Amino acid sequence: MENEKRFALLIDADNVSPKYIGVITKEAQAYGNITIRRIYGDWTEDAKASWKKVLLEYSLSPMQQYGYTTGKNSSDSAMIIDAMDILYTSPVDGFILVSSDSDFTKLAMRLRESGKSIIGMGESKTPVPFRKACEQFKILDVLYRAEDKAKGKAKAQVQEPEKPEETSDVTNLRVIKEAIFSMLDEHSDEDGWVHLSALGNMLQKLYSDFDCRNYGYSRLTLMMKSFPELETRKVSTKKDGIKVLKVRKKNR
Repeated sequence: MENEKRFALLIDADNVSPKYIGVITKEAQAYGNITIRRIYGDWTEDAKASWKKVLLEYSLSPMQQYGYTTGKNSSDSAMIIDAMDILYTSPVDGFILVSSDSDFTKLAMRLRESGKSIIGMGESKTPVPFRKACEQFKILDVLYRAEDKAKGKAKAQVQEPEKPEETSDVTNLRVIKEAIFSMLDEHSDEDGWVHLSALGNMLQKLYSDFDCRNYGYSRLTLMMKSFPELETRKVSTKKDGIKVLKVRKKNR
C-alpha cells in the first residue's frame, strides 16, 4: 500500500522475554510496514540463547552490545543512539520501542517531539512514565495470556461468553467506563449517538495502555455491549452505504 506507514521496530533483549516475539510482531504489523527490525543485547551471553533461536524466523537484525560494566544494561545506550540515527537518516513515520525499562522514557518523548508515532511494548512491570510517554502502550504478558486463552477456546471449540478479566497492571475498568460516559455526553449527536471507532480513538489518546483485550474482550464492540447502561446499533453511511457501529447511553 502506497500510504502505509513505515515503522522502526527496536527491541531491548535484556528487558523483554523472547516468548513474546509472536505477540510483538503481530501487534507491530498492525500499525504498518516494519522497514527496520533491530534487537539489542550481548549475544555472547548464554542467556540470549532463546532469543537467538527466533532472530532469523522473525527477520530481526541482532545489534551486538558488550556489557562493559557489571550490573548495567549496556543495550540501552546503543538502542537510544540508533533510534536518533534513524530519526535523522531514515524515512520512517514512527518507532515501536520494546522494553520494560523506564530508561527509554526520554527517548520516547524526544521522538514524539519530532512528530513521530511512538508505540511502546513491554511487560506489566514497565514503569508508568515510559507507558505515558508513548502514544500507545501494549502490555505483552496481558496480550500473551489473552492469545493463549483464545487459542485454547478455539481448540476446544467451546463458545463461552466473554468475561472481563481485569489486571491491576492497566488502567482500572471503572475509570475507563467513566471516561466512556463522559465522552458520550460531550461528543454525541442530537440523538446521543457516537461512532464506536471515534470513541475508541479518544480512549486510546486519553489512556496509552487502553486495549479492550486487557479487560478480557476480543473486540471493542463486545466491551460496549457488556455495559448494561449502553446500547449499540449499526447504521449505513450516506456516502457509500458502509455499515458502521454507533453507541449511546440508554434511557436518555
